[in-house]
Amino acid sequence: MVRAPLTLALTGDVMLGRLVNDAILTLGAAYPWGNLRPTLRRADLRLSNLECAITREQESWHDGTYKVFYFRADPVAGDTLRIAGVDVASLANNHAGDFGTAGLLETIRLLDAAGIAHAGAGADLAAARAPARLSAAGWRVAVVAFADHPVEWAAGPDRPGINYTPVSVDPADFAAVAETLAALRRDADLVIFSIHWGPNMRPRPTPTFRAFARLVIEAGADIFWGHSTHLVQGIEVYRDRLILYDTGDFVDDYAVDPELRNDLSALFLVRVAPDGRLGLEAVPVHIMDRQAMLAEEPERAWFVQRLRGLCAEMGTAVTVDPEAGTVVVRQA
Repeated sequence: MVRAPLTLALTGDVMLGRLVNDAILTLGAAYPWGNLRPTLRRADLRLSNLECAITREQESWHDGTYKVFYFRADPVAGDTLRIAGVDVASLANNHAGDFGTAGLLETIRLLDAAGIAHAGAGADLAAARAPARLSAAGWRVAVVAFADHPVEWAAGPDRPGINYTPVSVDPADFAAVAETLAALRRDADLVIFSIHWGPNMRPRPTPTFRAFARLVIEAGADIFWGHSTHLVQGIEVYRDRLILYDTGDFVDDYAVDPELRNDLSALFLVRVAPDGRLGLEAVPVHIMDRQAMLAEEPERAWFVQRLRGLCAEMGTAVTVDPEAGTVVVRQA
Protein backbone atom coordinates (compact mmCIF):
# COMPACT_ATOMS: atom_id res chain seq x y z
CA MET A 1 0.00 0.00 0.00
CA VAL A 2 1.28 3.45 -0.92
CA ARG A 3 1.73 5.71 2.08
CA ALA A 4 0.89 9.39 2.00
CA PRO A 5 2.02 12.02 4.51
CA LEU A 6 0.23 11.54 7.81
CA THR A 7 -0.59 14.10 10.53
CA LEU A 8 -1.36 12.99 14.07
CA ALA A 9 -2.82 15.41 16.61
CA LEU A 10 -1.90 14.52 20.20
CA THR A 11 -3.38 16.22 23.24
CA GLY A 12 -2.57 15.81 26.88
CA ASP A 13 -5.28 15.33 29.49
CA VAL A 14 -8.89 15.93 28.47
CA MET A 15 -10.93 16.17 31.67
CA LEU A 16 -14.65 16.50 30.88
CA GLY A 17 -16.02 16.19 34.43
CA ARG A 18 -17.03 18.70 37.13
CA LEU A 19 -17.36 22.24 35.76
CA VAL A 20 -16.50 21.12 32.23
CA ASN A 21 -19.40 18.68 32.41
CA ASP A 22 -21.65 21.55 33.52
CA ALA A 23 -20.49 23.60 30.52
CA ILE A 24 -21.24 20.72 28.15
CA LEU A 25 -24.76 20.39 29.57
CA THR A 26 -25.53 24.12 29.41
CA LEU A 27 -23.40 25.44 26.52
CA GLY A 28 -23.28 22.43 24.22
CA ALA A 29 -21.14 19.40 23.52
CA ALA A 30 -18.67 21.33 21.34
CA TYR A 31 -17.88 23.95 24.00
CA PRO A 32 -14.69 22.41 25.53
CA TRP A 33 -12.81 22.58 22.21
CA GLY A 34 -13.08 26.37 21.96
CA ASN A 35 -11.54 27.57 18.69
CA LEU A 36 -9.22 24.54 18.37
CA ARG A 37 -11.75 22.31 16.62
CA PRO A 38 -10.75 23.32 13.04
CA THR A 39 -7.09 22.60 13.83
CA LEU A 40 -7.97 19.24 15.32
CA ARG A 41 -10.11 18.36 12.33
CA ARG A 42 -7.29 19.05 9.86
CA ALA A 43 -5.26 16.15 11.29
CA ASP A 44 -5.65 12.63 9.90
CA LEU A 45 -5.91 11.09 13.38
CA ARG A 46 -6.57 12.61 16.81
CA LEU A 47 -5.48 11.05 20.12
CA SER A 48 -6.37 12.24 23.64
CA ASN A 49 -5.88 11.02 27.17
CA LEU A 50 -9.40 10.85 28.63
CA GLU A 51 -8.92 12.01 32.22
CA CYS A 52 -12.36 11.02 33.57
CA ALA A 53 -15.02 8.35 33.50
CA ILE A 54 -17.98 8.90 31.18
CA THR A 55 -20.78 7.20 33.03
CA ARG A 56 -24.16 7.44 34.71
CA GLU A 57 -22.66 5.72 37.75
CA GLN A 58 -22.80 7.90 40.87
CA GLU A 59 -20.95 5.79 43.43
CA SER A 60 -17.27 6.65 43.50
CA TRP A 61 -14.48 4.12 43.91
CA HIS A 62 -13.15 3.53 47.39
CA ASP A 63 -11.15 0.84 49.15
CA GLY A 64 -10.44 2.61 52.41
CA THR A 65 -7.61 4.73 50.97
CA TYR A 66 -7.84 8.48 50.43
CA LYS A 67 -8.40 9.90 46.95
CA VAL A 68 -8.81 13.65 46.53
CA PHE A 69 -10.48 14.02 43.13
CA TYR A 70 -13.12 12.00 41.32
CA PHE A 71 -13.89 13.00 37.73
CA ARG A 72 -17.13 11.95 36.05
CA ALA A 73 -18.80 13.23 32.88
CA ASP A 74 -22.34 12.50 31.74
CA PRO A 75 -22.77 10.27 28.67
CA VAL A 76 -23.26 13.34 26.43
CA ALA A 77 -19.48 13.79 26.75
CA GLY A 78 -19.19 11.02 24.18
CA ASP A 79 -20.63 13.55 21.72
CA THR A 80 -17.96 16.03 22.82
CA LEU A 81 -15.23 13.60 21.83
CA ARG A 82 -16.96 12.73 18.58
CA ILE A 83 -17.44 16.38 17.59
CA ALA A 84 -13.70 16.97 17.83
CA GLY A 85 -13.06 13.83 15.80
CA VAL A 86 -11.15 12.07 18.57
CA ASP A 87 -10.07 8.73 17.10
CA VAL A 88 -8.31 7.21 20.12
CA ALA A 89 -8.88 7.73 23.83
CA SER A 90 -6.16 6.57 26.20
CA LEU A 91 -7.81 5.11 29.31
CA ALA A 92 -4.76 4.03 31.28
CA ASN A 93 -4.75 6.72 33.95
CA ASN A 94 -5.66 7.48 37.56
CA HIS A 95 -9.20 8.70 36.84
CA ALA A 96 -10.59 6.04 34.48
CA GLY A 97 -11.68 4.02 37.51
CA ASP A 98 -12.97 6.88 39.64
CA PHE A 99 -16.46 5.40 39.58
CA GLY A 100 -15.47 1.83 39.98
CA THR A 101 -15.62 -1.10 37.63
CA ALA A 102 -19.15 -0.18 36.57
CA GLY A 103 -18.08 3.32 35.57
CA LEU A 104 -14.99 2.08 33.73
CA LEU A 105 -16.88 -0.51 31.72
CA GLU A 106 -19.66 1.95 30.88
CA THR A 107 -17.02 4.39 29.63
CA ILE A 108 -15.71 1.71 27.30
CA ARG A 109 -19.20 0.86 26.05
CA LEU A 110 -19.94 4.53 25.34
CA LEU A 111 -16.69 4.94 23.43
CA ASP A 112 -17.48 1.84 21.40
CA ALA A 113 -20.95 3.18 20.61
CA ALA A 114 -19.41 6.49 19.49
CA GLY A 115 -16.93 4.70 17.23
CA ILE A 116 -13.93 5.92 19.25
CA ALA A 117 -11.06 3.46 19.64
CA HIS A 118 -9.44 3.12 23.05
CA ALA A 119 -6.49 1.50 24.76
CA GLY A 120 -5.23 1.02 28.28
CA ALA A 121 -8.22 -0.37 30.18
CA GLY A 122 -10.66 -3.20 29.84
CA ALA A 123 -12.64 -6.06 31.31
CA ASP A 124 -9.44 -8.05 31.91
CA LEU A 125 -5.69 -7.78 31.37
CA ALA A 126 -5.85 -8.94 27.76
CA ALA A 127 -8.39 -6.24 26.94
CA ALA A 128 -6.48 -3.56 28.85
CA ARG A 129 -3.26 -4.44 27.06
CA ALA A 130 -4.85 -4.64 23.60
CA PRO A 131 -3.82 -1.83 21.26
CA ALA A 132 -6.08 0.52 19.40
CA ARG A 133 -5.56 -0.07 15.68
CA LEU A 134 -6.30 2.49 13.00
CA SER A 135 -5.63 3.05 9.32
CA ALA A 136 -5.10 6.42 7.68
CA ALA A 137 -3.27 7.70 4.60
CA GLY A 138 -2.01 4.18 3.90
CA TRP A 139 -0.54 3.78 7.38
CA ARG A 140 -1.32 1.01 9.87
CA VAL A 141 -1.16 2.73 13.25
CA ALA A 142 -1.15 0.95 16.62
CA VAL A 143 -1.57 2.71 19.97
CA VAL A 144 -0.86 0.99 23.28
CA ALA A 145 -1.44 2.66 26.64
CA PHE A 146 0.06 2.05 30.09
CA ALA A 147 -0.07 3.84 33.46
CA ASP A 148 2.23 3.68 36.47
CA HIS A 149 -0.56 4.40 38.96
CA PRO A 150 -2.70 3.43 40.72
CA VAL A 151 -1.49 -0.13 41.09
CA GLU A 152 -4.76 -0.92 42.92
CA TRP A 153 -6.55 -0.58 39.57
CA ALA A 154 -4.25 -2.92 37.66
CA ALA A 155 -6.21 -5.26 35.42
CA GLY A 156 -5.78 -8.99 36.00
CA PRO A 157 -6.49 -12.12 33.98
CA ASP A 158 -10.07 -12.09 35.31
CA ARG A 159 -10.27 -8.57 36.74
CA PRO A 160 -11.21 -5.28 35.02
CA GLY A 161 -8.80 -2.40 35.30
CA ILE A 162 -6.02 -0.39 33.69
CA ASN A 163 -2.87 -1.54 31.94
CA TYR A 164 -0.38 -0.99 34.75
CA THR A 165 3.40 -0.95 34.54
CA PRO A 166 6.07 0.31 36.93
CA VAL A 167 8.49 2.87 35.52
CA SER A 168 11.53 0.64 35.56
CA VAL A 169 14.23 -0.51 33.16
CA ASP A 170 14.73 -3.75 35.07
CA PRO A 171 14.19 -6.52 32.49
CA ALA A 172 11.64 -8.30 34.67
CA ASP A 173 9.61 -5.12 35.18
CA PHE A 174 9.93 -4.04 31.54
CA ALA A 175 9.05 -7.44 30.04
CA ALA A 176 5.35 -6.68 29.46
CA VAL A 177 6.17 -3.43 27.67
CA ALA A 178 8.85 -5.10 25.56
CA GLU A 179 6.59 -8.00 24.58
CA THR A 180 3.73 -5.67 23.69
CA LEU A 181 5.90 -3.46 21.47
CA ALA A 182 7.57 -6.42 19.75
CA ALA A 183 4.17 -7.82 18.82
CA LEU A 184 2.95 -4.49 17.47
CA ARG A 185 6.12 -3.94 15.49
CA ARG A 186 5.38 -7.06 13.44
CA ASP A 187 2.21 -5.73 11.83
CA ALA A 188 2.05 -1.96 12.33
CA ASP A 189 3.80 0.76 10.36
CA LEU A 190 3.67 3.27 13.21
CA VAL A 191 3.64 2.40 16.92
CA ILE A 192 2.56 4.94 19.56
CA PHE A 193 3.25 4.30 23.23
CA SER A 194 1.04 6.23 25.66
CA ILE A 195 1.74 6.43 29.38
CA HIS A 196 0.17 8.29 32.28
CA TRP A 197 3.03 8.57 34.71
CA GLY A 198 4.60 10.43 37.56
CA PRO A 199 3.44 13.07 40.04
CA ASN A 200 1.64 16.34 39.32
CA MET A 201 3.38 19.65 38.59
CA ARG A 202 6.84 18.28 37.83
CA PRO A 203 8.52 20.46 35.15
CA ARG A 204 11.12 17.89 34.09
CA PRO A 205 11.33 14.10 33.88
CA THR A 206 13.75 12.41 36.26
CA PRO A 207 16.79 10.48 34.96
CA THR A 208 14.87 7.26 35.66
CA PHE A 209 11.95 8.44 33.54
CA ARG A 210 14.29 9.46 30.71
CA ALA A 211 15.97 6.05 30.77
CA PHE A 212 12.58 4.34 30.66
CA ALA A 213 11.37 6.45 27.71
CA ARG A 214 14.52 5.74 25.72
CA LEU A 215 14.15 2.02 26.39
CA VAL A 216 10.58 2.19 25.06
CA ILE A 217 11.92 3.66 21.81
CA GLU A 218 14.62 1.00 21.64
CA ALA A 219 11.93 -1.66 22.14
CA GLY A 220 10.03 -0.52 19.05
CA ALA A 221 7.91 2.58 19.68
CA ASP A 222 8.03 5.41 17.15
CA ILE A 223 6.33 7.98 19.38
CA PHE A 224 6.45 8.14 23.15
CA TRP A 225 3.38 10.08 24.34
CA GLY A 226 3.46 10.94 28.04
CA HIS A 227 0.96 12.76 30.23
CA SER A 228 0.00 13.19 33.90
CA THR A 229 2.03 16.03 35.39
CA HIS A 230 -0.32 18.77 34.02
CA LEU A 231 2.71 20.56 32.53
CA VAL A 232 4.31 20.33 29.11
CA GLN A 233 7.83 18.99 29.58
CA GLY A 234 10.78 19.04 27.20
CA ILE A 235 10.77 17.00 24.00
CA GLU A 236 13.58 14.71 22.94
CA VAL A 237 14.50 13.28 19.54
CA TYR A 238 16.07 9.88 20.19
CA ARG A 239 17.17 7.54 17.41
CA ASP A 240 15.13 9.75 15.05
CA ARG A 241 11.99 8.96 17.06
CA LEU A 242 10.00 11.33 19.27
CA ILE A 243 9.77 11.38 23.05
CA LEU A 244 7.08 13.72 24.37
CA TYR A 245 7.71 13.30 28.07
CA ASP A 246 4.53 15.11 29.07
CA THR A 247 1.95 16.77 26.84
CA GLY A 248 0.31 18.69 29.69
CA ASP A 249 -3.41 19.39 29.90
CA PHE A 250 -5.80 20.30 27.10
CA VAL A 251 -9.28 20.69 28.63
CA ASP A 252 -9.97 21.05 32.36
CA ASP A 253 -11.32 23.24 35.17
CA TYR A 254 -8.21 23.11 37.35
CA ALA A 255 -6.74 25.77 39.60
CA VAL A 256 -3.80 27.51 37.92
CA ASP A 257 -0.34 27.69 39.43
CA PRO A 258 0.79 31.29 38.75
CA GLU A 259 4.44 30.27 38.29
CA LEU A 260 4.17 26.93 36.49
CA ARG A 261 1.15 28.01 34.41
CA ASN A 262 -0.55 24.66 33.93
CA ASP A 263 -3.19 26.54 31.91
CA LEU A 264 -0.68 26.91 29.05
CA SER A 265 -0.19 23.84 26.91
CA ALA A 266 -0.19 22.77 23.28
CA LEU A 267 -1.76 20.65 20.60
CA PHE A 268 1.07 18.49 19.27
CA LEU A 269 1.07 17.77 15.54
CA VAL A 270 3.28 14.86 14.51
CA ARG A 271 4.07 14.95 10.79
CA VAL A 272 4.94 11.55 9.35
CA ALA A 273 6.60 11.55 5.92
CA PRO A 274 5.91 8.67 3.50
CA ASP A 275 9.37 7.26 4.28
CA GLY A 276 8.67 7.30 8.03
CA ARG A 277 10.63 10.40 8.99
CA LEU A 278 8.97 12.26 11.87
CA GLY A 279 8.50 15.97 12.39
CA LEU A 280 6.81 17.82 15.23
CA GLU A 281 4.94 21.08 15.50
CA ALA A 282 3.15 22.46 18.53
CA VAL A 283 0.17 24.81 18.55
CA PRO A 284 0.26 26.82 21.81
CA VAL A 285 -2.99 26.52 23.77
CA HIS A 286 -4.46 28.54 26.61
CA ILE A 287 -7.03 26.71 28.76
CA MET A 288 -9.62 29.31 29.76
CA ASP A 289 -13.10 29.01 31.22
CA ARG A 290 -13.19 25.23 30.77
CA GLN A 291 -12.18 25.20 27.12
CA ALA A 292 -9.10 25.01 24.91
CA MET A 293 -8.26 28.21 23.05
CA LEU A 294 -5.43 29.24 20.73
CA ALA A 295 -2.93 31.04 22.94
CA GLU A 296 -2.51 34.75 22.32
CA GLU A 297 0.14 37.18 23.54
CA PRO A 298 1.63 37.45 26.09
CA GLU A 299 0.76 33.86 27.13
CA ARG A 300 1.91 32.46 23.80
CA ALA A 301 5.36 34.04 24.12
CA TRP A 302 5.66 32.83 27.72
CA PHE A 303 4.88 29.26 26.68
CA VAL A 304 7.25 29.30 23.70
CA GLN A 305 10.11 30.63 25.82
CA ARG A 306 9.53 28.01 28.49
CA LEU A 307 9.32 25.18 25.94
CA ARG A 308 12.47 26.42 24.21
CA GLY A 309 14.42 26.25 27.46
CA LEU A 310 13.16 22.79 28.40
CA CYS A 311 13.86 21.39 24.93
CA ALA A 312 17.35 22.89 24.83
CA GLU A 313 18.17 20.79 27.90
CA MET A 314 17.38 17.73 25.77
CA GLY A 315 19.25 18.77 22.63
CA THR A 316 16.23 19.91 20.66
CA ALA A 317 15.63 23.31 19.13
CA VAL A 318 12.39 25.27 19.09
CA THR A 319 11.64 27.76 16.33
CA VAL A 320 8.48 29.67 15.50
CA ASP A 321 6.84 29.36 12.09
CA PRO A 322 4.92 32.65 11.87
CA GLU A 323 3.20 31.63 8.64
CA ALA A 324 1.73 28.41 10.05
CA GLY A 325 1.30 29.81 13.55
CA THR A 326 3.06 26.80 15.03
CA VAL A 327 6.17 26.04 17.04
CA VAL A 328 8.56 23.65 15.30
CA VAL A 329 10.58 21.22 17.41
CA ARG A 330 13.61 19.50 15.87
CA GLN A 331 16.95 18.03 16.83
CA ALA A 332 19.49 20.79 17.42
